[in-house]
Amino acid sequence: MIIAVDGPAASGKGTLARRLAAHYGLAYLDTGSLYRAVALAVLRAGGDPADEAAAVAAAHALDMADTEDPALRGSDVGRAASVVAAMPAVREAILDRQRRFAHTPPGAVLDGRDIATVVCPDAEVKLFVTASDEVRAMRRCKELEAAGEAVGYDAVLRDLVERDARDRNRTHAPLRQADDAYLLDTSNLDIEAAFRAAVGIVDSYRETGGVRP
Repeated sequence: MIIAVDGPAASGKGTLARRLAAHYGLAYLDTGSLYRAVALAVLRAGGDPADEAAAVAAAHALDMADTEDPALRGSDVGRAASVVAAMPAVREAILDRQRRFAHTPPGAVLDGRDIATVVCPDAEVKLFVTASDEVRAMRRCKELEAAGEAVGYDAVLRDLVERDARDRNRTHAPLRQADDAYLLDTSNLDIEAAFRAAVGIVDSYRETGGVRP
């Protein structure tokens, strides 16, 4: 079984996807970490994330172990990741490894921005997780504070809005809800409530043989 979880930054999709993977005994892949790893490699080499040649080279040299680097969660890396993720050649460079991961038995849960629309349009269950801009900004602030990075709420909110615009308006694999994806708004849900709602959707799919609840 493949579960695709898409949505904007700080919507709660990553935490939810990890919980779903553990619950159903499936592998988990945060595809956003791949782009963050590419961006971090470019930055550490002293390059410009907007340099497509440098970004593509970093994508081809990417090691999955690079996605575990704690530095990936920094706000500067997040901004750079949004830039490299908009490059079609970078996305193509890592598309095949994402698909191979997803189709390795018994399946996987992948979260990102184009999983249901590009990476795994054949996913059995597709979720589009979202939340209001204000709630997402507050969540992101808490995440950065926990990592020891002090960033003001207004700056985080502005960064999220700008990133959303880049992700939704890029010509290749833009962020959008797949036509057959379930919308899950977590603005007023804690992780437990969001998890229960998601499990309900997945279990209904399994019980009905793919008929939407």
